[in-house]
Amino acid sequence: MVARKMAGCKMNGKPTPTRGFTLIEMMVAISIIVILLAVAMPIYSHSITRAKEQNLRKNLQTLNHLIYQYAQDKQKSPQSLSDLVSSKYIDKIPDDITGSNTWVTEPAEGTIMSVYQTEDTGIIGVHSGSSATATDGTPYAKW
Repeated sequence: MVARKMAGCKMNGKPTPTRGFTLIEMMVAISIIVILLAVAMPIYSHSITRAKEQNLRKNLQTLNHLIYQYAQDKQKSPQSLSDLVSSKYIDKIPDDITGSNTWVTEPAEGTIMSVYQTEDTGIIGVHSGSSATATDGTPYAKW
């Protein structure tokens, strides 16, 4: 008769030990996980920064287009970004890359944006108010 050893079964009245992980095996597994995390975290944080920059570009494009559209429709430039909200061109002014409303507007000063426009006051564009630098090396305020 052939006797088989089974984990946790008693043979001859003695329990057989079950095999688990050794301390070395656990240390190797944890080390591999830590190395993978060390590689993944910079990639993840860079992708977050790129997403914020892409959102800033889209917000700038939208705001500048709405300023132009306002000037075409009303035959005058808006006096501030809040004019876009009060005229229902946009629901609310989006946040700058800083996370707050730090937009810097460009004054019209002699620039006419519409054929029938007689006033040259107001704003003709918007830039970021952030003093930070983008991943491509340019300041956000120059976008």
